[in-house]
Amino acid sequence: MDGEIDPDEVADLLATDGEGLAVVDIRSKHAFDRGHIPDSVNIPFEQLPSRVEELADADRVVTVCPHGKASVQAARLVGSYEGTADATVESMAGGLEAWEGPVETSDPDGASAEADEGPDAPF
Repeated sequence: MDGEIDPDEVADLLATDGEGLAVVDIRSKHAFDRGHIPDSVNIPFEQLPSRVEELADADRVVTVCPHGKASVQAARLVGSYEGTADATVESMAGGLEAWEGPVETSDPDGASAEADEGPDAPF
């Protein structure tokens, strides 16, 4: 893990090309569907060990959770994968609670885009 990244920096990265960037939301699919950072991918924390290879082509990985605590653990896990050895792997400081950028929903029922609290840590 290469540390934490400020939410404003994440917004700037997404606003520019975003080539090689993977923003990984580690919340449940239901929480992700209710509201997430645009262009982020959903890999729930419990699925991360079996799906981390999906991030092998990324040059930069930013993990995201509700408050920025569990995403630190997720970033450590992603950073330990040999397929991401050359990537910059960071956790978004403050989590979605600190995100002031746009939020996208994919909830077919049109539920509120409020962030789901979820657990502070997966353990």
